[in-house]
Amino acid sequence: MELDLHGKNLYQARIAVSSALMRATAADYRLKIIHGYRQGSAIRDMIREEFSSHPRVIRIEPSMNPGQTILVLREY
Repeated sequence: MELDLHGKNLYQARIAVSSALMRATAADYRLKIIHGYRQGSAIRDMIREEFSSHPRVIRIEPSMNPGQTILVLREY
């Protein structure tokens, strides 16, 4: 599953990630979040801080691309 957050502010990004986590099925093992990195790191930092303790997330993995973050999801 992939989620593109380009052009969103922090509030919109938080809602979009929460919604994607609620929509994720047992078949979704990873959620790749594309947040970009040229306009700052506020969204990346928010994702890593707030969703690291989310009940659906096992761990957060950095990507080879600095504009992406990968959330590894639990199976339900």
